[in-house]
Amino acid sequence: MLVCALAVVVPKAWAQRPPQTDPPRGVFTQDVVQAWDRSAIPAEIELWAPRTLLAYDTDLTQRYGELYMVCASSSDASTGRCPTEDMLVLLSSQATQVSVRLQEIRSGLTSNLDVSASLFRAFSTADCSLDYWNNQPYGIPSSIAPSCDKKIAAGTGKGLTIRSPSLRSLTAGHWKGTLELRLRRPPSEHLATYIFNFDFTITDYDAISIYLPGFEQGNANVNMDLRYDPRIIGGSIAGSKGVDMCLYDGLGSQSEYLGITVRDTGSRPSVGDDFSLWHRDAAGDDRERISFNVWLNYAGSKRRMRNGVEEQLLGVDKTELRLVKLPKLEQPVYCVPTPITLETPSFTASSKREGVYTGELKVELRVPTVRP
Repeated sequence: MLVCALAVVVPKAWAQRPPQTDPPRGVFTQDVVQAWDRSAIPAEIELWAPRTLLAYDTDLTQRYGELYMVCASSSDASTGRCPTEDMLVLLSSQATQVSVRLQEIRSGLTSNLDVSASLFRAFSTADCSLDYWNNQPYGIPSSIAPSCDKKIAAGTGKGLTIRSPSLRSLTAGHWKGTLELRLRRPPSEHLATYIFNFDFTITDYDAISIYLPGFEQGNANVNMDLRYDPRIIGGSIAGSKGVDMCLYDGLGSQSEYLGITVRDTGSRPSVGDDFSLWHRDAAGDDRERISFNVWLNYAGSKRRMRNGVEEQLLGVDKTELRLVKLPKLEQPVYCVPTPITLETPSFTASSKREGVYTGELKVELRVPTVRP
């Protein structure tokens, strides 16, 4: 029996040399418009794919392998903060984190976003890399590039990304900002300006909240602050108690409206427009019930809340806001102030059974399903 074996060796495919390309000149503007909910933050926003070619020429006197980028300011993040001059050091294996200030349009809140910027160097031969490219990224503010067989790089590529950890710093709202990067050839020849206009609409539906600043856990035990007035024959009892409340819509307070409903959910819920306190041992007699009203203050106007009836608050996108730290969120956010007042109208003391009275209210918040 004759057995034959054949081993076939296939060499690795050789990548093509980058095309001869002159560097861009002028001003290049890109609008970056994105929308997401904080429950599904993008893993990254890629503005330039890695190794996007800027320039390449095997004529090393062109110095296309030494191109670099700088910012407009090394201290002000309004258009991106990073070095403004050639650092003249080899910034290997590291991207440059360019800090860009974004502003939330509705509230004026600001937050700095880190944009990861990198340069990639390509050689004139494949002696050091099969695809002509050096295998690691370099920081952008330096013209110093790696060498291959004592020859400097012949070309430069770029990469620009915003990663998820940086995006997490943005709360719900409409955020805008601008990044400006300037391309240079050494020693300091200006070639091009890149401008990125960021426009991010962010929602946070999981964080919609009725915030009671005096009660961090959300449920409030409130003393109705009833006072006895002996000056009236038979004695009079009345009271008024304020409860601080603020509404967070998960949209950066940009909802078309907010729907608020107050319900009587006590042991014997009221069937009318008012709300009830009942004697702890009540059998259902009217002498064991105290009626009270709920008033909501919104945008400087008080409105009476009717039991189980939704009240729509309009003009949310224009009303005054309040900066708070919600228990569920790491960053402070702006909410809509809507303090309520529990008002107990005057009644004769002798008309009610002596003892302890209790009741329960449930406040519900409804936001529009249409996103801003």
